[in-house]
Amino acid sequence: MKWTAKAWKEIEPIYQKIIEMPFIEELQNGTLPLDKFQFYMSQDAFYLENFARSLALIGARSQDTSHALAFIQFAEGAIVVEKALHDSYFEEYGLTHRGSMAPTTHHYINFLKCTAALDQVEVAMAAVLPCFWIYKEVGDYIYKNRLNVENPYQKWIDTYAGEEFEELVINAKKICNEVAENCTESQQEFMTQVFIEASRLEFMFWDSAYQLKNWEI
Repeated sequence: MKWTAKAWKEIEPIYQKIIEMPFIEELQNGTLPLDKFQFYMSQDAFYLENFARSLALIGARSQDTSHALAFIQFAEGAIVVEKALHDSYFEEYGLTHRGSMAPTTHHYINFLKCTAALDQVEVAMAAVLPCFWIYKEVGDYIYKNRLNVENPYQKWIDTYAGEEFEELVINAKKICNEVAENCTESQQEFMTQVFIEASRLEFMFWDSAYQLKNWEI
């Protein structure tokens, strides 16, 4: 069994909770309150900026030239492709600034940057994989179960259920499987551990947006 298959099995309960959470259900139905989506988009702008830096750092550290190039391209995708989605929503909703970084966003991006900088590069690759993979699974889930109504969040759904994003996910999974094959069992376990931690943070990121959770002091 490939490493990705074993890792996904570990986070299936987390993924199930994600697709059942109110944020995802209401996003799917087009009933998510605008203030919650705006909070999410502003935090996601912070996140993607730092996610791209983590991806670029992983690319710089990779000893395999094809893997290095792939992660640099992933970083470009995070900045260019997904930024276009954010810019369109910012313009549509008249948002001029994204506010301040919320606690969960701060936690998540520092987890990724620390892992990308300090841990074994294969472990860092596993840590960034949930952002690709879970978003693709959620995008596909929403697209398949969408209501036959006009959804104000359709551009978001189309982005993550689209073929272009799917290609990124397939490649990221392929690379993780390739590097895992050359890792020891304990190293693979560490890869799985950070994969689980990042998946939990994916849940927390959406949940904090739904709760509009910001710093209390």
